[in-house]
Amino acid sequence: MSDPREPVTIQQAAQRLDKPERRVRTWASRYHARRCPKLGKTAYYDWHDLKTIARQIYLGEPVPATPEGRDEIRATFRAA
Repeated sequence: MSDPREPVTIQQAAQRLDKPERRVRTWASRYHARRCPKLGKTAYYDWHDLKTIARQIYLGEPVPATPEGRDEIRATFRAA
């Protein structure tokens, strides 16, 4: 199975989510978003993890404290 992670910068994620960079950076920090290997000085995060955090917040549902917990949420979508 291939690696399902899609590396994005905070700026890229903010653009995709149509949210301010500061907000996405806060989410990444607060919920310990999954980080991808750094390239140079740029930090990359897993797009799917950030997207799941945004979804949970948008729906007013609890955000699991770990990336693995958020993986479980995404797994339920694939099963449906």
